Amino acid sequence: MRVLGLETTCDETAAAVVELKASGGGVILSNEIYSQTKEHAPFGGVVPELAARAHVEHLDVLMKRAVEGAGLRFEDLDGIAAAAGPGLIGGVMIGLTTGKVVALATGKPFIAVNHLEAHALTARLTDDVRFPYLLLLVSGGHTQLIAVKGVGDYKRLGTTIDDAVGEAFDKVGKLLGLPYPGGPHVERKAREGDPMRFPLPRPMVGRPNADFSLSGLKTAVRLSVERAAPLTQRDVADLCASFEAAVVDVIVDRTRMALKAFREDLGAPQALVVAGGVAANDSVRRGLLRLAQSAGLKLVTPPPALCTDNGAMIAWAGIERLQLGLTDDLSFAPRPRWPLDPNAERALNGKA
Repeated sequence: MRVLGLETTCDETAAAVVELKASGGGVILSNEIYSQTKEHAPFGGVVPELAARAHVEHLDVLMKRAVEGAGLRFEDLDGIAAAAGPGLIGGVMIGLTTGKVVALATGKPFIAVNHLEAHALTARLTDDVRFPYLLLLVSGGHTQLIAVKGVGDYKRLGTTIDDAVGEAFDKVGKLLGLPYPGGPHVERKAREGDPMRFPLPRPMVGRPNADFSLSGLKTAVRLSVERAAPLTQRDVADLCASFEAAVVDVIVDRTRMALKAFREDLGAPQALVVAGGVAANDSVRRGLLRLAQSAGLKLVTPPPALCTDNGAMIAWAGIERLQLGLTDDLSFAPRPRWPLDPNAERALNGKA
């Protein structure tokens, strides 16, 4: 089984072909990505209109390159998968419409993929992880702890009540005058700094639930910047190190509480999985590895290139759903919001 996956939910334009292995898991036959970082850098963040325009300009080329790079023709594919949300609606519409056109032209099944589910299932592509497992999804737009019980079957155990972890990294980077996107630059600077110099708070640590809050930590960094101004390079490195250490402590504590809730509800998880762009952060990985080892669990962290947005994760989610006979018709509408656990979303809004 070989599926083409298209990803256009934010500022990466991506297309990939993935093949299902008979032994379980998958093999990536091609994985083409165009990063729009240069287009958005002058604005210090993603501009939806520019992102949509770049998707239009590059998706067709990347898609053709992905299929040819896999040594295939479009007719050889077994399905076409496209991210249908959540994300920036202009970009989502472009990828979704392109996927529908290819499916219609080739007569292949079409699969509308939840971008979050694609992140959630990536560990099964790379490591053939068995259900159920605990997922920590940490990216620029999402911070969630999710019990992954099966394809399409998720229970949210914790979420952020304000900023996502990746968003906080980027905002701190911007506050410190680091290049866009700030997250990777904060991590690099942190390696040079003293994580003990600035006594930053650890919001929500010790709370019985598994929710996150990052706005107070971000405010504490801003106040520290104001007190230390004008900043030297040493100040910047120490602030980055102190901020990163605080985030790691928060992530580990919140994940520990989610593990407790998971065990009480579902028994022991098969693994602790971390996905999303922040999963590429070495300090975060080390903190979670210590937690997993103390809990007697395997930590699964996909390669950094598969933690950020990519077409391979969309193709793999398409394979997972196609195996179960879960396909979609061509009337499927784009979704700017699409929670993995709709019950948790209703409860959050006071409707359950």
